[in-house]
Amino acid sequence: MMRWVKYWGTVAVLCGLLSCAVNGCPHKCSCSGSHVDCQGQAFKTVPRGIPRNAERLDLDRNNITRITKVDFSGLKNLRVLHLENNQISVIERGAFEGLKQLERIRLNRNRLQVLPELLFQSTTKLSRLDLSENQIQAVPRKAFRGITTVKNLQLDSNHISCIEDGAFRALRDLEILTLNNNNITLIPLSSFNHMPKLRTLRLHSNNLHCDCHLSWLSDWLRQRRGLAPFTQCMAPAHMRGLNVPDVQKREFVCTGPVETEPRSCAPQVTICPAACTCNNNIVDCRRKGLTEIPANLPEGIVEIRLEQNMIKNIPAGAFSTYKKLKRIDLSKNQISEIAEDAFSGLRSLTSLVLYGNKIAEIPKGLFDGLVSLQLLLLNANKINCLRVNTFKDLQNLNLLSLYDNKLQTISKGLFAPLRAIKTLHLAQNPFMCDCHLKWLADYLFDNPIETSGARCSHPRRLANKRISQVKGKKFRCTGAEDYRSRLSGECFQDLVCPERCRCEGTVVDCSNLKLTKIPPHLPEHTTDLRLNDNEISILEATGAFKKLPNLRKINLSNNKLRDIREGAFDGAGGVLELLLTGNKLQSVSGRMFKGLIGLKTLMLRSNQISCVDNATFTGLSSVRLLSLYDNRISTIAPGAFNTLHSLSTINLLSNPYVCDCHLAWLGLWLKKTRVVSGNPRCQKPAFLKEIPIQDVAMPDFSCDGAEENVCLPSAPRCPESCTCSETVVRCSNRGLRSLPKTIPKDTTELYLEGNLLTSVPKELPNLKQLTLLDLSNNSISHLAPLTFSNMTQLATLILSYNQIRCVPVHAFDGLRSLRLLTLHGNDLSTVPEGAFNHLTSLSHLALGANPLYCDCELRWLSQWVKAGFKEPGIARCTGPPDMADRLLLTTPLNRFQCKGPADLNLMSKCAPCLATPCQNNGTCVSDVTGSYHCTCPFGYKGRNCEIPINACISLPCTNGGTCHLTPGLDGQYSCVCPPGYEGQQCELNPDDCEDNDCENNSTCVDGINNYTCVCPPNYKGDLCEEVVDPCLPGFDLCQHDSKCVPLSKGYRCECLPGYVGQQCEQDYNDCLENKCQHGAECVDAINGYTCVCKEGFSGLFCENHPPMVLLQNTSPCDQSDCQNGSECLVMEGEPVCRCLPGYFGTKCQKMVTLHFLGKEAYVELSGTRIRPPMHISFQVATDKDNGILLYKEDHDPLALELYQGHIRLIYDISKYPPTTVYSVESVNDGLFHTVEVLIQNQTLSLVVDKGTPKSLGKLPRPPAVDHNTQLYIGGVPSLIGTSGLRPGPFQSFNGCLHDVRLNGELQDLGAGLAGIEGVLFGCHSCSVCDQGACRQRGDEGVTCDCPTGHSGPLCEQMSSQDPCESSRCVHGECVAKGSSYSCLCVDGYSGQFCDRQDESSACKGLHCVYGECRLTESGEPACHCQPGYSGPTCETELTCEGEAVRDYLYRQMAHKICTSTSRVQRLECRHSCSSGLCCAPTKSRRRKLSFKCPDGSSFSEEMEITVECGCTKCSS
Repeated sequence: MMRWVKYWGTVAVLCGLLSCAVNGCPHKCSCSGSHVDCQGQAFKTVPRGIPRNAERLDLDRNNITRITKVDFSGLKNLRVLHLENNQISVIERGAFEGLKQLERIRLNRNRLQVLPELLFQSTTKLSRLDLSENQIQAVPRKAFRGITTVKNLQLDSNHISCIEDGAFRALRDLEILTLNNNNITLIPLSSFNHMPKLRTLRLHSNNLHCDCHLSWLSDWLRQRRGLAPFTQCMAPAHMRGLNVPDVQKREFVCTGPVETEPRSCAPQVTICPAACTCNNNIVDCRRKGLTEIPANLPEGIVEIRLEQNMIKNIPAGAFSTYKKLKRIDLSKNQISEIAEDAFSGLRSLTSLVLYGNKIAEIPKGLFDGLVSLQLLLLNANKINCLRVNTFKDLQNLNLLSLYDNKLQTISKGLFAPLRAIKTLHLAQNPFMCDCHLKWLADYLFDNPIETSGARCSHPRRLANKRISQVKGKKFRCTGAEDYRSRLSGECFQDLVCPERCRCEGTVVDCSNLKLTKIPPHLPEHTTDLRLNDNEISILEATGAFKKLPNLRKINLSNNKLRDIREGAFDGAGGVLELLLTGNKLQSVSGRMFKGLIGLKTLMLRSNQISCVDNATFTGLSSVRLLSLYDNRISTIAPGAFNTLHSLSTINLLSNPYVCDCHLAWLGLWLKKTRVVSGNPRCQKPAFLKEIPIQDVAMPDFSCDGAEENVCLPSAPRCPESCTCSETVVRCSNRGLRSLPKTIPKDTTELYLEGNLLTSVPKELPNLKQLTLLDLSNNSISHLAPLTFSNMTQLATLILSYNQIRCVPVHAFDGLRSLRLLTLHGNDLSTVPEGAFNHLTSLSHLALGANPLYCDCELRWLSQWVKAGFKEPGIARCTGPPDMADRLLLTTPLNRFQCKGPADLNLMSKCAPCLATPCQNNGTCVSDVTGSYHCTCPFGYKGRNCEIPINACISLPCTNGGTCHLTPGLDGQYSCVCPPGYEGQQCELNPDDCEDNDCENNSTCVDGINNYTCVCPPNYKGDLCEEVVDPCLPGFDLCQHDSKCVPLSKGYRCECLPGYVGQQCEQDYNDCLENKCQHGAECVDAINGYTCVCKEGFSGLFCENHPPMVLLQNTSPCDQSDCQNGSECLVMEGEPVCRCLPGYFGTKCQKMVTLHFLGKEAYVELSGTRIRPPMHISFQVATDKDNGILLYKEDHDPLALELYQGHIRLIYDISKYPPTTVYSVESVNDGLFHTVEVLIQNQTLSLVVDKGTPKSLGKLPRPPAVDHNTQLYIGGVPSLIGTSGLRPGPFQSFNGCLHDVRLNGELQDLGAGLAGIEGVLFGCHSCSVCDQGACRQRGDEGVTCDCPTGHSGPLCEQMSSQDPCESSRCVHGECVAKGSSYSCLCVDGYSGQFCDRQDESSACKGLHCVYGECRLTESGEPACHCQPGYSGPTCETELTCEGEAVRDYLYRQMAHKICTSTSRVQRLECRHSCSSGLCCAPTKSRRRKLSFKCPDGSSFSEEMEITVECGCTKCSS
């Protein structure tokens, strides 16, 4: 019977052990039921010991690099697997085999380049697979074989350039597929046809080549509008930027041979790494700036060279799959970590080079199995320890270099396995030559293979001595040296002092370094660890003390400790003294000190401990000294010290004890025991304050039922106004203004919607287990920074329908688990950049129903939601006006612009002081939450300082009135007014003139409590009662020496000749009756006038005519050749042509505006040369959609085209595909728009209406220029093939081109017009008529049918009298043209007014040197000399003298030219002077001239008329 009992007992023990193994939790992980959380623990491999019953496994945010076949073996119940945010580059085939229950797997944000086929074949229940943000290059045909029920497949943000046919064929239940942000150029036919449930497809941001192979996609997407938005063509060039559904099927054209073979992606899997070169099974990656080992190397490589890169770690199995490797060179990198199986399986490896890195420790078993290794270079690293079996399998090693490391000692037997060693380098290491290193001296004496000269560094007596030459008796140990080196054969990592710490003997001092955690790699010999005066807040269970078997004392005083995790002191069984003084511990339990089985002294002074109960010191039976001095202990549970069996001294002083019935036992205990230091005293109740506890009588330890015992565990109570279900608390619609006080600490969901909260309760961060918080439909107006910082588990935060107007940049810091954030229905106009930086897990953001102001300040948010699609496309802009009602998700980023000054109302939401809310000179102070407060000046109060302390403080009485408060009536006052004022606030000045005594019609002027009489002439006195003689000196008002005659009622002035008026104040205008003749100007004088004669007239009344010689017409305009209806003007003695609109040039011979009528019209700009830098600009007006505007014809054609109402720039560089850019602005509105093209070096830019430049980017090479490069505008000749342009009638342009400039130089558009049809001068748009109907006249342009009373080409002139009535035609007939006329000359005459006789053959025999031949009135030839010359043949040069000219003068007034009413006689200084001087006017006089304008108006103006010329200094 006993045998069976023992047997079943053994079985029970074994089952218990197996249960522990199956259901245990991996180190550093936390397990709760079937949930295993290993996230963020820096794992490099999948941890061992995962419970078999696990259903959810979180391994995200680690450093895992490889997934092997056995990592998840046995986890048959696993449903959710998180592997995101690691460094996984390889997943072995079969890694997920056996996970038949797996439903979700996340592999996003890793480094996968290859997607193995049949990887997910066994996971038949998989419904969600996330492979986004990796480096996957291809999707093979069998990649997703087996997962037929998957609903969500994410492949976005990879490097996918190839998708094999049928890759998605089996995914019939797929609803969401993301392929955006890849390098996809082609999608196989019918790839999506087998997905009837597909509702979301993302294909944007790829390199789709819209040729015949992709035509199917256009039809497919056109039938499913909205399924895949923003899917655009990227090639060919003329289709770049077009939405695929909008392109017609006929435009999908293939230019080369059409491939019919099914597409295969296999070659991309085995290619050489992009940065390396591969040749003869040698991979060369030297000096490539690599930061990691390249993945997917050719399988048969024998050598890989990775030296001189920036690689920091070698992951697990990095080279294991390349079994033929013979040489690996990783020298001169930054390697500090190597996985222990990095080189496993490389039995052929002969050379391993690792020198020049940062390796501090060789992992156990790193070189195991390298049986062929002959060369191992580990020099120039930071190796400080070597395990005794490090080189156990290196029997064939010939050369080992450990030169220049941090080795202080070497275990005996380290080199024993090295049977073939011939060379050993050990120099430049800080060797401790104690008794433990004597063996090395003997070894080197017997085997003289060390050739670098290794020397001792310690102790001082042997410093710098060669190890091989030191006598054996010198190698001895003394105390500390022996203690430090005692563990022979282990890794002596403990010999290196932690960074910034101070080590002396066995004392490690890391105090006062602002540390937040225990430093790693503490020396194993440490006995005294000083961590005091740092910033450690939580002591984690890291196992730091397991490696310190000699530790005796730990000092953690004066930190910020709030909690000590269970297991933090595991392995610290030898610690005798623990100092925790000066921390923030609020409670203490025995689990905190688990592992301190030998503790003698525990110092807990100056903490915040409030209760000592029976579990506080359990497990501390060896403690002798315990100090609880200066805490917040109010009560101690009975038997709290019973477990302290060895206690000899306890300090309980300086605590606020409440001496009620719960503490009665302590009084008795203090009397019985003798271990207490001092006399602890009561602090409550008041009648026992400062009374020693042991002196209080038992009846005084009383309770009345209202006491709160902080030591009694209080069961979580549901708040009165709420309902609770397990860990869910609902306090909805309760009218709450603050958070209920008794919400359980373990609450996971809290509903507070529909209350009256005005801010987020400050107590919420204490609920650290919250996963959902609903604060919707409250009155919260602001959020404070770090409001939710401690709520690390929160996954859903609902803040919708509040009044939040401002979000500080750090409002959501700390919410790293938040997945859903809703701010819907608030008053947000902007969100600061960076506000969501901490929301790393966020997947959904609701911002709808907010007045978002979408200027440049909100551009970042639009870009952020576009990048992650976290906002579902509901949030809309409300401003600026041009952005109103646009979606935040889909509006292009370039539309988010800041125009003009910032809106004060918007800025004041987060900076309310900008709106100056404080009144009465109050000072406004705001904070980051958008709140403000006013600092009021003396006498005012209220939120905005709007309330005076009393009614008189604001000085309501004006005009010096005195304010008096009304007794007994708060807020009322009365004013005592000074004389002259009245009213409630002394604001009225009564009119004293209502009852005045002013006499003799004087005027009364009101004053303050008086009035003033303003007397009329001849009266004086205060009341104007005294009469004054008007002719007395000082009162006489007669002017200009006139005589004052007093009368009975007033006076009379007798004026001198030439003056009139009551007081003789006016000078009579004698010119009203003048006798001036011949248009002379009359100048008035006193009692007379003077006639100022016109040029040539004389006499008192200008009655004498000028001599005949001055009447000859010798105007310079006689020789002018003004064209195109322009008029000649004489300016500074030279003829100047006044051009009509649309012409320019010295003779108005050049055209600036043309109207193209389509067809095959064009104009060639002759003599143009296009070479960088070149700036081409012009103005265009049209209402058509398509046409050529400009074309450069040579080897690199450039075309500027009107395409669908926008400007399209096409540049076709030979041997490169054409590149295209489109303007955002449309120009087909009939108005003029400015278009500019800038060619500079290798860039080409397009600017429309001075907007944002659209660049083609950097060109492959600068534009080529041929000697015969031609530039065409408005079209091209039919014989020229236009590269990159759309064929057909779209090439014809119909519209106006104006002001064409090349590098700022205005071009003559008429020069290339000869023989070209369909081009008209000017702009003939049917919207130009000012009055009347507009009629299109085919190719001739437009005409305006003017109504009665209007005339002119555009009906812009009012009809007047017949213009021929005042014509100046001399030898011709006047022909009326609207309001103007022209002269039709008779034979033999020409000129504008037919006043010039045509020359005949008689002039052929007369040679005029400086002039031209003309016929006289008698028909004889004569020389007409140039200005400055005279004589029969114009060979005599004249000196500077005036040349009389008599002609009409012209004045330009706005858009009209006005002519003087008569010819004006003047001198023109035309001749020359000696060197350095100019012939110029030296005397002139001003004359008033009358001008008449074409519209019938007239005006007069004074002008300078030259009367004398002379040689004078030239003007600049």
